[in-house]
Amino acid sequence: MSTSATSSPRSGTSGDIWEKAARAGYAVSGVLHLVLGFLIVKIGFGANAEADQSHALASLGHNPLGAVILWAAAAAFLALGLWQAADALRSSEDAKDRAKAGGKAVMYAALAFTAASVAMGSSGKNGDQQAQGFAGTLMQAPAGRLLVGAVGLGIMAGAVYHVVKGAHQKFLEDLRALPGHEHLGTGVKGLGTVGYIAKGVALGVVGLLFVSAAVAANPDKAKGVDGAVEWLLGAPGGPVVVVLVGLGFAAYGLYSFARARYARM
Repeated sequence: MSTSATSSPRSGTSGDIWEKAARAGYAVSGVLHLVLGFLIVKIGFGANAEADQSHALASLGHNPLGAVILWAAAAAFLALGLWQAADALRSSEDAKDRAKAGGKAVMYAALAFTAASVAMGSSGKNGDQQAQGFAGTLMQAPAGRLLVGAVGLGIMAGAVYHVVKGAHQKFLEDLRALPGHEHLGTGVKGLGTVGYIAKGVALGVVGLLFVSAAVAANPDKAKGVDGAVEWLLGAPGGPVVVVLVGLGFAAYGLYSFARARYARM
């Protein structure tokens, strides 16, 4: 599998405890996306399910070792978030890379908080409720509708980034080369391509719903991934599209396992 090895100054070869814990964060993300993919596919086949991160994490806790698994997930996400935060502060990185690392640091820190909250028995708010609360808070500010619309457009830009990253296989730049592992490389390429595009589709709908909330001045129209899946379900060919998106999320989960092993850290 070829990669753009010279595109990043990070080598990911330190092998220390922090790096291993951060890599575990990618593996936990893989499990989370597999569960989300399963939930989305169930919805596509007509089952009553909620496709958000809180429910996915809660499902991991439904076994005798559930609390241990959730606390381990929280620790792994926190380690990965701190690793990304350190990247964001590196003077050797350009401004664009630092901004991306900062955004990822916030995302993984939020996942760590959610996993810890679920481990402590909090049901918390689902993704749609969080999106609606966030949109409602923004709308109370001056030019609030413009802020909500800007968030929606930003999410849509992120969706396009995911689709392009998947379609052009730019995610390979995040991985070390795998000399002598051509078959593995082919599989990783396929999983990453499908996974990034599926996530881009879901994010695009989330962004569209935020823009819709801004236009209607109604924060309840803002939704998370679960609401995006519901919206897709009502579109032409909705069930088929939803199943394909769910399979794409699962593919991203499998890709994340490869990333845990071969990521450029």
